[in-house]
Amino acid sequence: MTTVAGRPAGRSVAARLERLPHSRWHVKVRFLIGAVTFFEAFDQLLAASALPVLMKEWQLTTGQATFAVTAGSVGMLLGALAAGWMGDLIGRVRTVAIGVAVTALASLAVALSTGIELFALFRFVQGLGIGGVVPVAATYINEIARSDRRGRFVLLYEMVFPAGLAAATLVAVWVVPNLGWRAMFVIGALPVLIAAMLPRHVAESPRWLLARGRTEEAERVIARIEAEVASSTPDPLPEPAAEAPATETPAAGADDETSQGTGQGRLRELFSGRYLRRTAVVSGLWFVAYYVNHGISTWLPSLYTRNFGLDLTTALVYTLLSNVTGLLGTLLVALLIDRIGRRPALVAALGGTTLALATLALTGAVSGGRVALFASCTTFFVYAVNAGLYLYSPELYPTRNRAKGAAFGGLWNRLGVILGPITVGAILGAGGGLTLVFAQLACVAAVGAAIACFAVETKGKTLEELNS
Repeated sequence: MTTVAGRPAGRSVAARLERLPHSRWHVKVRFLIGAVTFFEAFDQLLAASALPVLMKEWQLTTGQATFAVTAGSVGMLLGALAAGWMGDLIGRVRTVAIGVAVTALASLAVALSTGIELFALFRFVQGLGIGGVVPVAATYINEIARSDRRGRFVLLYEMVFPAGLAAATLVAVWVVPNLGWRAMFVIGALPVLIAAMLPRHVAESPRWLLARGRTEEAERVIARIEAEVASSTPDPLPEPAAEAPATETPAAGADDETSQGTGQGRLRELFSGRYLRRTAVVSGLWFVAYYVNHGISTWLPSLYTRNFGLDLTTALVYTLLSNVTGLLGTLLVALLIDRIGRRPALVAALGGTTLALATLALTGAVSGGRVALFASCTTFFVYAVNAGLYLYSPELYPTRNRAKGAAFGGLWNRLGVILGPITVGAILGAGGGLTLVFAQLACVAAVGAAIACFAVETKGKTLEELNS
């Protein structure tokens, strides 16, 4: 192992990150990366907010509406795969910046589209950026957080995602009726400014630099971070822990390059040894959470207007209520997850999701108000699951494969995002009724709760300990 000033570099970087107190540096980085995630969430929900207007303006069938919504999701799926590879190859910060630029420019192109075909095409390109940014940004935040507070640190950051979803709906309540749906996508292009400034103001992850064998650069970056933290805290920085975290080691059967603990990780390592169980569990959880989430959220505005005859403003207000309760659920899990652990939190949240959906199915979706009430209860729980997975997935993999692991979960996330709305659209198109819609979503959530029982607990352990 490379040494710096007589100490192993890996232990030096990890231990020095672990000893940093919360400071203005953490706030700055979380704000800048959080702004990126906020707008990615904002852009993700734009199609759902515009859909009721588009169906009337372009006389769309249910199949065409489903096509318009899922085009972006297919892009997110492919974007997640590409970004996982890029994040481990060229760095977390650079990958995020590229993804934000793609998202923003494509949003402007969507605003100029003249038909459903161009709309779907540019939403696909926009999805490439959204799908890539979110898991890699979460990976970066995980890598700079202390192990004893990582859950709270990461999930308070992740609150910006449901906040972005809520903001998209809130802005749509006024913008869509008054300025039209195109104005929403023009607003979605604003993050291109963030993409330009991000690499200059956010340091690359020292853990990633070390995993790539760039030891001296990793030491310079951690030294700059320490200096910035020290300048904003009244007390001297504590000494790194005497018993430093263990060095990451590969799964059984890994090749010589990964066995050195540095270099480019291999995708097949995600399916070897202990990582096979982790990958299987987290993939199932990603699929379930986003199948349920988008199976509901994508169609809610249209259900309110078409099935219950509500006006557009009321439909968007009801949708906003669901996003606000989702934000509250994310806050609650952020405050509790370092105490109760990842596995109990995921099981409880998926159990709550199942209960809310099953109750709505059994009592009947007889009014827009009742659907809004139980849909809001559902998002309270399912948003907590979504945020928890952005914390949990990067914890499960070594630095050399962390972005790939998080992005592979994002692949299953996107499959859920695609299949959830398609299934709901198919049920509605076949005249299956809302009871069947919510019953099948409840069954999927129940499967997720069972899968969560097999999750590996990661509470309170450093990223190196979890992969040593």
